Amino acid sequence: MKIALVQTDPVWSDPAKNRSRASELIAPLEGVDLIVLPEMFSTGFVTEPAGVAEVNPPESLQFLKRVAAEKNCAIAGSVAVELPSENGPEYRNRFYFVKPDGEVEYYDKHHLFTYSGEHLRFTPGEKRVVVEFRGVKILLQVCYDLRFPVFSRNRIVDGNPEYDLILYVASWPVRRIDAWDSLLKARAIENLCYVVGVNRVGNDPGNNYCGHSRMFDPMGKCLAECEEGKEDVVVCELEMGLLEIFRKNFPALSDADVF
Repeated sequence: MKIALVQTDPVWSDPAKNRSRASELIAPLEGVDLIVLPEMFSTGFVTEPAGVAEVNPPESLQFLKRVAAEKNCAIAGSVAVELPSENGPEYRNRFYFVKPDGEVEYYDKHHLFTYSGEHLRFTPGEKRVVVEFRGVKILLQVCYDLRFPVFSRNRIVDGNPEYDLILYVASWPVRRIDAWDSLLKARAIENLCYVVGVNRVGNDPGNNYCGHSRMFDPMGKCLAECEEGKEDVVVCELEMGLLEIFRKNFPALSDADVF
Protein backbone atom coordinates (compact mmCIF):
# COMPACT_ATOMS: atom_id res chain seq x y z
CA MET A 1 0.00 0.00 0.00
CA LYS A 2 1.42 3.37 -1.04
CA ILE A 3 0.55 6.10 1.44
CA ALA A 4 0.91 9.87 0.93
CA LEU A 5 1.56 11.95 4.06
CA VAL A 6 0.25 15.45 3.32
CA GLN A 7 1.64 17.96 5.84
CA THR A 8 -0.32 21.20 5.50
CA ASP A 9 -0.36 24.71 7.01
CA PRO A 10 -4.07 25.42 7.53
CA VAL A 11 -5.41 28.97 7.32
CA TRP A 12 -7.27 29.63 10.56
CA SER A 13 -11.03 29.03 10.24
CA ASP A 14 -11.13 29.13 6.44
CA PRO A 15 -12.32 25.76 5.04
CA ALA A 16 -12.51 26.95 1.41
CA LYS A 17 -8.89 28.13 1.35
CA ASN A 18 -7.70 25.00 3.10
CA ARG A 19 -9.48 22.67 0.70
CA SER A 20 -8.01 24.62 -2.20
CA ARG A 21 -4.49 24.36 -0.80
CA ALA A 22 -4.90 20.66 -0.05
CA SER A 23 -5.99 20.16 -3.68
CA GLU A 24 -2.80 21.83 -4.91
CA LEU A 25 -0.62 19.59 -2.76
CA ILE A 26 -2.50 16.44 -3.74
CA ALA A 27 -2.75 17.18 -7.49
CA PRO A 28 0.66 15.72 -8.50
CA LEU A 29 0.04 12.42 -6.71
CA GLU A 30 -0.43 9.36 -8.92
CA GLY A 31 -0.68 5.69 -8.10
CA VAL A 32 -1.12 6.06 -4.33
CA ASP A 33 -3.58 3.97 -2.33
CA LEU A 34 -4.16 6.31 0.61
CA ILE A 35 -3.79 10.05 1.22
CA VAL A 36 -3.65 11.30 4.82
CA LEU A 37 -4.33 14.90 5.89
CA PRO A 38 -3.86 16.38 9.41
CA GLU A 39 -6.37 16.88 12.22
CA MET A 40 -9.02 19.53 11.44
CA PHE A 41 -7.32 20.12 8.10
CA SER A 42 -10.05 22.50 6.94
CA THR A 43 -9.97 24.93 9.90
CA GLY A 44 -6.97 24.40 12.12
CA PHE A 45 -7.48 23.09 15.67
CA VAL A 46 -10.52 25.03 16.90
CA THR A 47 -11.80 24.67 20.46
CA GLU A 48 -14.57 27.26 20.00
CA PRO A 49 -16.37 25.59 17.09
CA ALA A 50 -19.57 27.68 16.95
CA GLY A 51 -19.67 29.41 13.59
CA VAL A 52 -16.48 27.64 12.46
CA ALA A 53 -17.31 23.93 12.45
CA GLU A 54 -18.80 22.65 9.21
CA VAL A 55 -22.48 21.70 9.31
CA ASN A 56 -23.08 18.00 8.77
CA PRO A 57 -22.60 16.80 6.09
CA PRO A 58 -19.57 19.09 5.78
CA GLU A 59 -18.41 20.47 2.46
CA SER A 60 -15.00 19.04 3.29
CA LEU A 61 -16.50 15.56 3.16
CA GLN A 62 -17.66 16.24 -0.40
CA PHE A 63 -14.11 17.40 -1.16
CA LEU A 64 -12.71 14.13 0.21
CA LYS A 65 -15.16 12.14 -1.90
CA ARG A 66 -14.12 13.99 -5.06
CA VAL A 67 -10.43 13.42 -4.40
CA ALA A 68 -10.96 9.73 -3.64
CA ALA A 69 -12.89 9.22 -6.86
CA GLU A 70 -10.47 11.23 -9.04
CA LYS A 71 -7.34 9.60 -7.64
CA ASN A 72 -8.86 6.11 -7.24
CA CYS A 73 -7.61 5.95 -3.67
CA ALA A 74 -8.78 6.39 -0.11
CA ILE A 75 -8.30 9.72 1.66
CA ALA A 76 -8.43 10.46 5.38
CA GLY A 77 -8.42 13.51 7.64
CA SER A 78 -10.40 15.01 10.50
CA VAL A 79 -12.96 17.82 10.36
CA ALA A 80 -14.73 19.86 13.04
CA VAL A 81 -18.39 18.96 12.46
CA GLU A 82 -21.62 20.46 13.81
CA LEU A 83 -24.48 17.99 14.34
CA PRO A 84 -28.09 18.77 15.30
CA SER A 85 -29.33 17.54 18.67
CA GLU A 86 -32.27 18.09 21.01
CA ASN A 87 -30.15 20.41 23.16
CA GLY A 88 -28.77 22.50 20.34
CA PRO A 89 -25.67 22.02 18.17
CA GLU A 90 -23.32 19.18 19.05
CA TYR A 91 -19.72 19.26 17.87
CA ARG A 92 -17.49 16.32 16.95
CA ASN A 93 -13.85 16.08 15.91
CA ARG A 94 -14.63 13.57 13.17
CA PHE A 95 -11.91 11.60 11.38
CA TYR A 96 -13.23 10.60 7.94
CA PHE A 97 -11.93 7.70 5.89
CA VAL A 98 -13.34 7.94 2.36
CA LYS A 99 -12.94 5.20 -0.25
CA PRO A 100 -12.88 5.71 -4.04
CA ASP A 101 -16.35 4.18 -4.48
CA GLY A 102 -17.78 6.86 -2.17
CA GLU A 103 -18.08 4.70 0.94
CA VAL A 104 -17.47 6.76 4.08
CA GLU A 105 -16.36 5.49 7.47
CA TYR A 106 -15.48 7.71 10.40
CA TYR A 107 -14.13 7.80 13.92
CA ASP A 108 -15.05 10.51 16.45
CA LYS A 109 -12.08 11.52 18.59
CA HIS A 110 -12.41 9.78 21.95
CA HIS A 111 -9.78 11.52 24.07
CA LEU A 112 -10.60 15.22 23.95
CA PHE A 113 -7.74 17.55 24.84
CA THR A 114 -8.79 18.99 28.21
CA TYR A 115 -5.61 21.10 28.44
CA SER A 116 -6.97 23.34 25.67
CA GLY A 117 -10.65 23.04 26.60
CA GLU A 118 -11.65 20.80 23.69
CA HIS A 119 -13.82 18.78 26.09
CA LEU A 120 -15.94 21.86 26.93
CA ARG A 121 -17.36 22.18 23.40
CA PHE A 122 -16.91 18.82 21.69
CA THR A 123 -18.60 15.49 22.38
CA PRO A 124 -16.23 12.50 22.59
CA GLY A 125 -16.62 9.41 20.46
CA GLU A 126 -17.54 6.22 22.29
CA LYS A 127 -15.73 3.53 20.33
CA ARG A 128 -12.58 2.93 18.38
CA VAL A 129 -12.83 2.19 14.67
CA VAL A 130 -10.93 -0.19 12.40
CA VAL A 131 -11.50 0.10 8.65
CA GLU A 132 -10.30 -2.24 5.92
CA PHE A 133 -9.03 -1.08 2.56
CA ARG A 134 -7.19 -3.01 -0.14
CA GLY A 135 -6.35 -5.81 2.24
CA VAL A 136 -5.01 -3.60 5.04
CA LYS A 137 -6.80 -3.19 8.38
CA ILE A 138 -6.42 0.35 9.69
CA LEU A 139 -7.08 1.81 13.15
CA LEU A 140 -8.18 5.47 13.10
CA GLN A 141 -6.87 7.74 15.89
CA VAL A 142 -6.68 11.49 16.47
CA CYS A 143 -3.88 13.47 18.14
CA TYR A 144 -4.33 13.19 21.95
CA ASP A 145 -5.37 9.54 21.54
CA LEU A 146 -1.66 8.88 21.00
CA ARG A 147 -1.01 9.28 24.74
CA PHE A 148 -3.32 6.41 25.73
CA PRO A 149 -1.79 3.05 24.75
CA VAL A 150 -4.53 0.83 26.21
CA PHE A 151 -7.12 2.45 23.92
CA SER A 152 -5.05 1.66 20.82
CA ARG A 153 -3.81 -1.76 21.93
CA ASN A 154 -3.73 -4.31 19.12
CA ARG A 155 -5.62 -7.51 19.91
CA ILE A 156 -5.83 -11.00 18.48
CA VAL A 157 -9.29 -11.44 16.96
CA ASP A 158 -10.24 -14.81 15.42
CA GLY A 159 -6.58 -15.78 15.39
CA ASN A 160 -5.30 -12.62 13.69
CA PRO A 161 -4.19 -9.14 14.78
CA GLU A 162 -7.10 -6.70 14.74
CA TYR A 163 -5.23 -4.18 12.58
CA ASP A 164 -2.05 -3.69 10.53
CA LEU A 165 -1.67 0.09 10.52
CA ILE A 166 -2.53 2.97 12.84
CA LEU A 167 -3.25 6.42 11.40
CA TYR A 168 -2.71 9.35 13.76
CA VAL A 169 -3.78 12.76 12.45
CA ALA A 170 -2.78 15.65 14.65
CA SER A 171 -2.32 19.29 15.54
CA TRP A 172 0.62 18.61 17.86
CA PRO A 173 2.59 21.75 18.84
CA VAL A 174 6.34 22.28 18.75
CA ARG A 175 6.76 22.43 22.53
CA ARG A 176 5.64 18.80 22.89
CA ILE A 177 7.04 17.41 19.64
CA ASP A 178 9.52 15.08 21.37
CA ALA A 179 6.56 13.25 22.91
CA TRP A 180 4.96 12.93 19.46
CA ASP A 181 8.12 11.42 17.99
CA SER A 182 8.59 8.99 20.87
CA LEU A 183 4.98 7.85 21.16
CA LEU A 184 4.51 7.19 17.45
CA LYS A 185 7.55 4.92 17.55
CA ALA A 186 6.32 3.20 20.72
CA ARG A 187 2.85 2.50 19.30
CA ALA A 188 4.45 0.78 16.27
CA ILE A 189 6.74 -1.38 18.40
CA GLU A 190 4.22 -2.45 21.02
CA ASN A 191 1.44 -3.23 18.52
CA LEU A 192 3.60 -4.95 15.87
CA CYS A 193 2.16 -2.71 13.19
CA TYR A 194 2.95 0.19 10.90
CA VAL A 195 2.19 3.67 12.21
CA VAL A 196 1.59 6.81 10.17
CA GLY A 197 1.41 10.14 11.96
CA VAL A 198 0.45 13.26 10.00
CA ASN A 199 0.85 16.57 11.81
CA ARG A 200 0.41 20.14 10.61
CA VAL A 201 2.86 23.04 10.34
CA GLY A 202 2.44 26.79 10.77
CA ASN A 203 0.69 28.82 13.46
CA ASP A 204 -2.73 29.37 14.94
CA PRO A 205 -3.79 31.45 17.97
CA GLY A 206 -1.51 30.36 20.80
CA ASN A 207 0.37 27.54 19.09
CA ASN A 208 3.00 26.83 16.47
CA TYR A 209 3.61 23.54 14.71
CA CYS A 210 6.63 21.96 13.02
CA GLY A 211 5.15 18.82 11.45
CA HIS A 212 7.34 15.74 12.01
CA SER A 213 4.87 13.70 9.93
CA ARG A 214 6.35 10.21 9.78
CA MET A 215 5.84 6.52 9.09
CA PHE A 216 7.29 3.80 11.32
CA ASP A 217 7.60 0.05 10.77
CA PRO A 218 6.91 -2.59 13.48
CA MET A 219 10.54 -2.45 14.64
CA GLY A 220 10.26 1.28 15.26
CA LYS A 221 12.32 2.27 12.23
CA CYS A 222 11.33 5.54 10.58
CA LEU A 223 10.62 4.74 6.92
CA ALA A 224 9.71 8.23 5.74
CA GLU A 225 9.26 11.77 7.07
CA CYS A 226 8.11 15.14 5.82
CA GLU A 227 10.41 18.14 5.88
CA GLU A 228 10.32 19.86 9.25
CA GLY A 229 8.48 23.18 9.48
CA LYS A 230 7.23 23.25 5.88
CA GLU A 231 4.27 22.04 3.88
CA ASP A 232 5.37 18.80 2.31
CA VAL A 233 4.10 15.59 0.73
CA VAL A 234 5.93 12.29 1.13
CA VAL A 235 4.92 8.91 -0.29
CA CYS A 236 5.93 5.74 1.52
CA GLU A 237 5.07 2.10 1.10
CA LEU A 238 3.64 -0.39 3.59
CA GLU A 239 4.80 -3.95 2.89
CA MET A 240 2.19 -6.42 4.12
CA GLY A 241 4.37 -9.41 3.26
CA LEU A 242 7.17 -8.17 5.51
CA LEU A 243 4.68 -7.43 8.29
CA GLU A 244 3.29 -10.97 8.13
CA ILE A 245 6.77 -12.51 8.25
CA PHE A 246 7.79 -10.33 11.18
CA ARG A 247 4.67 -11.22 13.17
CA LYS A 248 5.13 -14.92 12.47
CA ASN A 249 8.74 -14.89 13.62
CA PHE A 250 8.11 -12.61 16.59
CA PRO A 251 4.59 -13.41 17.91
CA ALA A 252 4.57 -10.95 20.82
CA LEU A 253 0.88 -10.08 20.35
CA SER A 254 -0.04 -13.63 21.32
CA ASP A 255 1.73 -13.11 24.65
CA ALA A 256 0.12 -9.75 25.39
CA ASP A 257 -1.97 -9.03 28.47
CA VAL A 258 -5.74 -8.78 28.02
CA PHE A 259 -7.17 -5.46 29.22
